[in-house]
Parts: sequence; structure tokens; C-alpha cells
Amino acid sequence: MAPSGAVRHATGAQPRRAGGSTRAVTRTLSDDPLGGTVRRTVLPSGLRVLTEAIPAMRSVSFGIWVSVGSRDETGPQAGAAHFLEHLLFKGTHKRTALEISSGIEAVGGETNAFTTKEYTCYYARVLDEDLPLAIDVMCDAVADSLLEPADVEIERGVILEEIAMHDDEPGDEVHDLFARAVYGDHPLGRLISGTEETVTPMTRRQIHDFYRRHYNPAQIVVAAAGNLDHAAVVKLVRQALAGTPLDTEPATPAPHRPATPAVRVKPATTLVEQKETEQAHVIIGCPGIDRVDERRFALGVLNNVLGGGMSSRLFQEIRERRGLAYSVYSYASQYADSGLFAVYAGCAPGKVDEVLKLTRAELARVAADGLTEAEVARGKGMSKGSFVLGLEDTGSRMSRLAKGELLYGDLMPVDELLARVDAVTVDDVNTLAAELLARPMSLAVVGPFGDRDFTS
Repeated sequence: MAPSGAVRHATGAQPRRAGGSTRAVTRTLSDDPLGGTVRRTVLPSGLRVLTEAIPAMRSVSFGIWVSVGSRDETGPQAGAAHFLEHLLFKGTHKRTALEISSGIEAVGGETNAFTTKEYTCYYARVLDEDLPLAIDVMCDAVADSLLEPADVEIERGVILEEIAMHDDEPGDEVHDLFARAVYGDHPLGRLISGTEETVTPMTRRQIHDFYRRHYNPAQIVVAAAGNLDHAAVVKLVRQALAGTPLDTEPATPAPHRPATPAVRVKPATTLVEQKETEQAHVIIGCPGIDRVDERRFALGVLNNVLGGGMSSRLFQEIRERRGLAYSVYSYASQYADSGLFAVYAGCAPGKVDEVLKLTRAELARVAADGLTEAEVARGKGMSKGSFVLGLEDTGSRMSRLAKGELLYGDLMPVDELLARVDAVTVDDVNTLAAELLARPMSLAVVGPFGDRDFTS
């Protein structure tokens, strides 16, 4: 459960929300030619169940997604969402920690969890015939964890070791440093895992309060994909949650996070973390766009051409032609109300200046001159191909269902998404590049540089 972009791996009644239906409401969202039938049921409690039936599969991926992440924590709570993720597998009124893990492993299945800045996910993958077991075990763990004081202390030690391990991975640390350079003290700029200073004093009561405040049915999406029957999944989920703190009175589903007001970012900043490493790790970038921005499809194309693969401009210039870095790539991170665009490179400390010079020059060139028609066509092909190929397993399809519902409030059909990529024009990409890549750039550096000033 290493913290990075996503960190892996007494019960009271919930507050009531007015306006919920007193019966479950089901509708078919799509009959996707590239997959199966997608259905959505909203339970009276506000909890949503989405499934994709794929009869050709012999497995099922089942996930419970909660709309809470590290950005929902106050400063002293930093790390609570991740701490809780660890604890929910430690035992319930029905099962011990061993029974939770052994129950799934005994049938050859697997379970895991991860925490991000905006949501937390618990999931299992099993044979189709073992789906009832997976639903019962996972719902039990998420809905009715005991959070025993002894387990809190054990997991506190585990998490502190995880934080220390993260500090020994400069290639991961530089991404967190860059987020802090852009967002500062805003929750999006904090570590998902929390820090030693926040995790050490965190009490069982604080974690329990966080659990019961945020883990309510209106904030939860259950998703499953594979060889399944939707009605059966809904029935099993309702049975598994009956009598638990997630078995509440009627409520309406919580809306997805709004895109406004936008997060305020810091002026362009340079942060340097001194470490005696054999390789320097650098990220240069700027605030990007949020995840519902209509330009996100153009951004995907731009990212592919700039640093999205071995044929990208940055990879060809910095690694293939000059051999300055083993790893170089660009990426975009998008949140409800903000985003990042950045370039990462790992190189010998003595080559950092040249790598940064070439990176800045390439970004300025694309901002000024744009991309060619051939490059945009290639970038669009990469976007479409990676998306479709990423749907070849039940886990990715399950994630697509949950993210569509939780993050967008809608599931965009595959054909529509591909059409949106196809509709991106050269002008769309170049207009975005001219705006985005001309923004003041922040810089994060981890390596053996002492107090060197990279701002000049």
C-alpha cells in the first residue's frame, strides 16, 4: 500500500437525508457492443449499484467506491482516509481479519483497496460462482468494521513504515513535492498517507468519527462487471448490508463534486528536496484543467504527442537522440475543480540542467507552433486504442462504471467517448497548447543538490 497518486491498500446510525425513494429504482444505461448490458439501481438508502453483464467472462470484479479521499480531511486529520482503508480489513462483528482474507483467497480470489485524493475503493476479483461470497465479505468489511483500539495501533505502525518507505522512493516523492509546489497547503497538495506528525497522534475516535461521517449510503457506489445477473447482485448487496450502519432510511444519492469554485493555486514555485541519490528526479509543470472541462479530450491528445509514449516528442528528443534520461514522460492529473499538467524526467544529477533546458524549449515550441496534423492524428489513435484496450478485463470495466457514476454522474458510452476523441481538431489541440504551455511553470527536484537554487 505505497502512497503515490493512489495509496493502496462501536457503530452508530447514519444521518438521514430527506427526499429519497422508498423503493429501488432500476434502469438500463446501455447495451454496449464492446461489452455487455449496463444497469443501474438506486436503493432507497441512496446507495447506487451498477453492473455490466459480460456472459463470455468466467470472473467478476466487485468494488465498493466511497466518495471520500484525502482532500476531505482537515489538516490535523491528514491521512485519516488512508488509515481507515487499512483498518476496514481488520475485522467486523461477523469476521476476524483472517476470515476476511482467507474467505476470498480460499476460492482463488483477490482483494485490495486504494485511497486517492477524492475517493476510496475496496475491491475483489473472483470466479463468477463465488460472487455471493465476495459481496458478503466486502460489504461486511466496509459497512461494519470494528476499528478495535489494538488494530489501530498495529496499523499505525504499518502506515508509519509505509511513509518511511515512501521517503526512500525519490521517484514517487517528487510527484508529491510537485503537488505541494502547485497547491501549497490546500488538501490537494498534501500526502494521501498523511505524515508522521499527523498519523502518530491520530486517535481511534478521530478515525471512527471520520468513518461514520463519510461512509454513508448516499456517498457510496457499488460496481461489478463480469458474468453476473444485475438483479441478483442488487439482492445480494441488500442482504449483505441489512442490519448494518449502511442500512438506513430513504435518502437521495449525493451529487458528484462540483467543478466550481476552482481551487486557487500558488504562483509558480520551485521546491528542492536534498537527497543523496544516484539519480535526480525532476518535474516541471503547471495547473491544468478539471476533469469535466470539455477540452479534456484535446488535452489527452496533446499529452500523448508531447510525452505519452516512445514516439513522443520528449522521449525522442531527450532519451533516444541524446541519451540524457532513462525515463521521461508527460502526464495530466484531473480533479473535480482543478488539474495538473507536468513532465517528469529521471536522469544523472549532472544532466539535470540540460534536461530542463530541452524540456522547457520543447514546451515553448509546442505552445508557439502547435502540433502537426499527423501528430494530432497519432495522438488521437493512441487515446482511442489505449482506452479500448484498457477495457479487456473485468476490473477495468468495473472501475469505469464506478468512476462514471461517482465522478461524472453519468456513464459515457464507449462509442460516444471514441467519437469525442475523433472530433478533436488540430485547432483544438493547438489552442489549448498555446494557453496551457505558456503558463508559468513550477518545478520540483529531488536529488543531491544541497541548497542549490534552480530558479535562475
